[in-house]
Amino acid sequence: MLTLKKADLEAQVRECLARVNDPELDEPLTDLGFVESVTVTDALRVEVGFRLPTYWCSPNFAFLMAFGIRREIETMAWVNSIGVTLHDHCFGEELNHAVNDGRAFTEVFAEYCDGADLGEVIEKFEIKAFDRRQEAILLELRRQGRSAEQIVSMTLAEFDRLVCADNEAIKQKPRYRDLLVSRKMAEGAEDPAFPTSDGQRLTAQMLPDHLGRLRSTRLNMEFNGSLCRNLATNRYKEVQIGPDGPILVDFIAGRVPPRLDGTTHR
Repeated sequence: MLTLKKADLEAQVRECLARVNDPELDEPLTDLGFVESVTVTDALRVEVGFRLPTYWCSPNFAFLMAFGIRREIETMAWVNSIGVTLHDHCFGEELNHAVNDGRAFTEVFAEYCDGADLGEVIEKFEIKAFDRRQEAILLELRRQGRSAEQIVSMTLAEFDRLVCADNEAIKQKPRYRDLLVSRKMAEGAEDPAFPTSDGQRLTAQMLPDHLGRLRSTRLNMEFNGSLCRNLATNRYKEVQIGPDGPILVDFIAGRVPPRLDGTTHR
């Protein structure tokens, strides 16, 4: 009986994984094509394999995604056990052990990512995601002919009644609201729907410059997203570094992976 249901269970897992975003791009791993395999065994063990665009993608991004995969799968009551495997990555062995041994994410992240503060890392990417999602709604309101005063005075209750026509705005509206509320930037029905990411109240005079800043954020994220999709589709041929470590030619050719903090070797 279970065999007949495996396809349905695996579909449930993939739907669940759509809630895991690349932290830098604010796009689901499933949309980016990073999830390579989803398997449900007879013992209701879920195995997920994923691969990032390059061998040297930042380890802190990889940790956030791997633990995000595990966290979302854990929300499904029928799952008995979980295995997450990052393939072909410079830090894959360490990450796979860490994500599958049940240790707390904060402990693992600090140990393997040069003491990086998980809260600071998440905050940085949440702000970028907040800005990108907000811009999609602001542009929709401008297309609808709303004045600057009408836009900046919109309340959360009015936002909830808003009907969007643009596909990007339709996609981002619930995602923007999730961040708006989870970050406690709007809680009551009469709270402004469009504060700045640092919590300031947006005014009509601020709106043009604000939109210019949001546009810069979006263009940067879109460029990175396009690059990642292309790299994921045309995975670079991996270069084997010798047992004694990289030599000068490896640095010149850009074959050496970045440090754990995302910077390159110098």
